[in-house]
Amino acid sequence: MSKVKTPAKTPQAIRGTQDIFGPDAEAFAFVVETFERVRKLYRFRRVEMPVFEKTEVFARSLGETTDVVSKEMYSFDDRGGESLTLRPEFTAGIARAFLTNGWKQHAPLKVATHGPLFRYERPQKGRYRQFHQLDAEVIGAGEPQADVELLAMADQLLHELSIADGVTLQLNTLGDGTSREAWRAALVEHFASVRDDLSEDSQERLEKNPLRILDSKDRRDQAHVASAPKIDDFLSGEAQDFFGAVTSGLDAAGVVWTRNDALVRGLDYYRHTAFEFVTDRLGAQGTVLGGGRYDGLMESLGGPATPAVGWAAGIERLAMLCEGRGAESLEIAIAAESNDRNADAAALTNLFRREGFCVELFASGSPRKRYDKARKAEPAIMISLDMRDGEATHGLSVLNEGYARAKKAQEIFDNRK
Repeated sequence: MSKVKTPAKTPQAIRGTQDIFGPDAEAFAFVVETFERVRKLYRFRRVEMPVFEKTEVFARSLGETTDVVSKEMYSFDDRGGESLTLRPEFTAGIARAFLTNGWKQHAPLKVATHGPLFRYERPQKGRYRQFHQLDAEVIGAGEPQADVELLAMADQLLHELSIADGVTLQLNTLGDGTSREAWRAALVEHFASVRDDLSEDSQERLEKNPLRILDSKDRRDQAHVASAPKIDDFLSGEAQDFFGAVTSGLDAAGVVWTRNDALVRGLDYYRHTAFEFVTDRLGAQGTVLGGGRYDGLMESLGGPATPAVGWAAGIERLAMLCEGRGAESLEIAIAAESNDRNADAAALTNLFRREGFCVELFASGSPRKRYDKARKAEPAIMISLDMRDGEATHGLSVLNEGYARAKKAQEIFDNRK
């Protein structure tokens, strides 16, 4: 008696990953294509970065005590016993490349990239364990104008994506090193006095990263955040002038901003400008683009002091705001209503595509149903090829009277060989 073979079980997608298809994929591509166009307008050079780096690249730059390093990184030992990590963000890898590849000869260096990143965190709307970001950096420029240019680029990107309405640029200064340290000490003193009232996470942050308490959404913390010392009370004259130059530059560029004096970047290498573009259209995941100036990062990687500023934006979140955009409308549908005309239809399809038209060929399935299937695709122009009484027949119909390229399409059809 033959043994019944058990059907193979289909593997499921890994939690926190996604298969992007249809309108979602079109919106995703629309975001990337728009970013590529805008970064060229600002002459940001394209870079491609490794998907994994030595773990120390991220541990040293992000800090051993951050949630990303301690809880969220995908790290593993390779066959040589070296610890490697899938990149959780772009900046550290770009900084490493700047130092190891001699890119400082190009400073100030403007670079941009996009691609997948990896963090082991709880999946939710707009947040995945494999996610994708756009990234733009200016390395080797310590002037406020670099901050202004990056913010203007981000603002233009959102306008080009037609999602700027309802998105607010929130801006803050973290001051220079001296200002930041004085503010940090005052925050420690303030929160230490109410330690027992703070959330467990913020009690831990008080020892390691007190600025992050200002980010807390926990109600126990928010009551004390409101009365916490403000950075403006500790800004040096130089830091005030820097922030003033950024804000006046944004005003001159027509970039609308609002001050958020609780906005922080908790890592020690951040200085001066910090910013986020925020919307209320994505629920809890309201930040669509964020960044700041990180003048101390290169030193943490063993390089010389090098000023730098950058931002990153989640492609998935931007695509959610761009829902319904990006899909190319079908210009021409060609239906071969007889198998004898399949070759002619394929040749005609290639002719129109070489002329830059978006064309779909319907030459499979029942010949009698191909015309109806083509019409349901809602093309601007319908072309049918058939055989009647042994004679080849054809016809072109303009279904969209407002279609601008109808005349050109008709000329190509009439003059085909």
